[in-house]
Amino acid sequence: MPASADAVLDGLDPEQREVATALSGPVCVLAGAGTGKTRAITHRIAYGVRSGVLQPASVLAVTFTNRAAGEMRGRLRQLGAGGVQARTFHSAALRQLQYFWPKAVGGDMPRLLERKVQVVAEAAARCRVRLDRNELRDVTGEIEWAKVTQTVPEDYPAAAAKCGREAPRDPAEIARVYGMYEQLKRERGTIDFEDVLLLTVGVLQDRHDIAETVRRQYQHFVVDEYQDVSPLQQRLLELWLGDRDTLCVVGDASQTIYSFTGATPDHLLNFRVRHPNATVVKLVRDYRSTPQVVHLANGLLSAARGRAAESRLELISQRDAGPEPVFAEYADEPAEAEGTARRVKELIASGVPASEIAILYRINAQSEVYEQALADIGVPYQLRGAERFFERPEVREAGLLLRGAARAGHHSDPQLAGAEDVPAQVRAVLSTRGWTPEPPAGSGAVRDRWESLAALVRLAEDFVRARPQATLSDLVAELDERASAQHAPTVEGVTLASLHAAKGLEWDAVFLVGLAEGMMPITYAKTDEQVEEERRLLYVGVTRARAHLSLTWALSRTPGGRPSRRPTRFLNGLRPGSAAPRPGGLSSGAGPGGRGGVERGGGRARRGPARCRVCGRTLTDAGEIKLMRCEDCPSELDEALYERLRDWRAEQARILGQPAFCVFTDKTLLAIAEAVPGTESELASISGVGGRKLGRFGADVLALCAGDEPASEDVSQDTSEESPEK
Repeated sequence: MPASADAVLDGLDPEQREVATALSGPVCVLAGAGTGKTRAITHRIAYGVRSGVLQPASVLAVTFTNRAAGEMRGRLRQLGAGGVQARTFHSAALRQLQYFWPKAVGGDMPRLLERKVQVVAEAAARCRVRLDRNELRDVTGEIEWAKVTQTVPEDYPAAAAKCGREAPRDPAEIARVYGMYEQLKRERGTIDFEDVLLLTVGVLQDRHDIAETVRRQYQHFVVDEYQDVSPLQQRLLELWLGDRDTLCVVGDASQTIYSFTGATPDHLLNFRVRHPNATVVKLVRDYRSTPQVVHLANGLLSAARGRAAESRLELISQRDAGPEPVFAEYADEPAEAEGTARRVKELIASGVPASEIAILYRINAQSEVYEQALADIGVPYQLRGAERFFERPEVREAGLLLRGAARAGHHSDPQLAGAEDVPAQVRAVLSTRGWTPEPPAGSGAVRDRWESLAALVRLAEDFVRARPQATLSDLVAELDERASAQHAPTVEGVTLASLHAAKGLEWDAVFLVGLAEGMMPITYAKTDEQVEEERRLLYVGVTRARAHLSLTWALSRTPGGRPSRRPTRFLNGLRPGSAAPRPGGLSSGAGPGGRGGVERGGGRARRGPARCRVCGRTLTDAGEIKLMRCEDCPSELDEALYERLRDWRAEQARILGQPAFCVFTDKTLLAIAEAVPGTESELASISGVGGRKLGRFGADVLALCAGDEPASEDVSQDTSEESPEK
């Protein structure tokens, strides 16, 4: 525990210290991934408490998960501010509702409904709307969205249409089910988690005496992950505040990935409109990831469009250099999974703990092939935020049906009539449970179920390709064996998770897989805003990595399939041999697999793959592409110029107060010293010399290349828009 209030500030960087000491008025902290936002706000609260400005019991810090709230409480205790309340929105509201219910309403508070699915199912039955298990989950999700956006049942169809939501059933049917669900709750004296917020809002709006009691209790508010606030949560926050402005919010619009649940970054983006005198602090020093990872993350957002993109933060890594991100293309999905598993095993052998490695994918149905690939080479793994593939209800049900069909035999089961081979038999059986040749429209549980069944169909096709004489009984035995191998309990292992489930976590090594168009962005992302949210989702995935980052895609779904896929548009201009995005946000593309693409090179397009200018070999390593030669090929380096450039760079870094690589990396300096450019266009053609750096440093560099002294110019203006390079 720090010995004094001033000691609380020890170890904070200048921006974090600015957050910690801004104790009055509205404060908005724009905090990029890995920049120490939790450290900044917990030290802010602790400094306020230890210096006597804030009373511990008068501070309410709210966030979105119990894990985050628990972490915040633990840090505050260590800093000597143990009396501060750190809770989720729901937890804080429930506590207040329980306390004030007798006074506001009278009698006992309604019982809290732990799981609303059963009541939604009964509501659907009363409305004579038949929902299967997956549709039931989706309709429940729609009801939750309607409630957090304060949409009543009769307004749901219009609200869903206005927001462009892909409703799992006819919106009028959902509205009827929603209305009946609310009626059943009233009849039974129960409330759900969304009601906790709605009722607390209602009490505070209607009973000014109770609202004033709450406001006397809590004088100061801190909201973490503010980009994820829903309209209902924002309304509750406003009622807690009243006419005061003692509020500190922390967020990053570039990490908004939960809009489908009602979350919106608008409150964060409009904070300075509502509070013109707010103190705004940007945290851009990234302590999590290496310069190579940060450079890729910055590049990913550089092509973003829309409101959230306007406030994007250019991160600056504070770590030593690490390995370049690896971009890998595979012929098909099984090859991608096997290649990923091999690289994971190599990392473990090199000393990276299995628990510090993650494989992240877009949807949970993608996990099966990676579960199998890891199991095949003996690497333990654990799934996060999802059931293991063979434990999913639809997969277990499919296994039972296939086992029954195998026992009945090809000629005894009418389902199999006309199905001559094993894959056809599997398709026939699974078609009775929702599998179709084409995926359903939209997202949600119906799509997840289809993806799981489609994975079984692909598995059957792959199995028969390897064993042409196999029967359905052989396939069932294979499924049982795979299920048994993948059910082995694992405590320490590689994490398999969806990109959504990875939010808030970090690992030494991250493998981002399945990065092909149709999966990233996902097929049902139709509007510009939906596509941009997919970009932000990939950004979240990239920024989970501390040092090792791999990005892979497959040209075909199955072995021997037509290689018609292409890498995600989001990597265009970032992966070797690809074209930079065109103005307007859409990429020019590079054809399947990015072959024959355009290399990004400071504004000059170079057709075809990058080749060594000495020996002509195709270059794949990012560092070699920057130099345009193999690492071991002869160099025409002007060593005297290189030393002058290094001395000049050191002075610029000192003036800017930034690491040297933020001016130019070693590889870029080498490339300049080898090319000795004489004009701006020649300098611009060198990879790593972008437009802003050309404008800021071009004259100095060209003077040095000409043997002259650079002009003495103050370059200490704000460089927060600059990004570290590879």
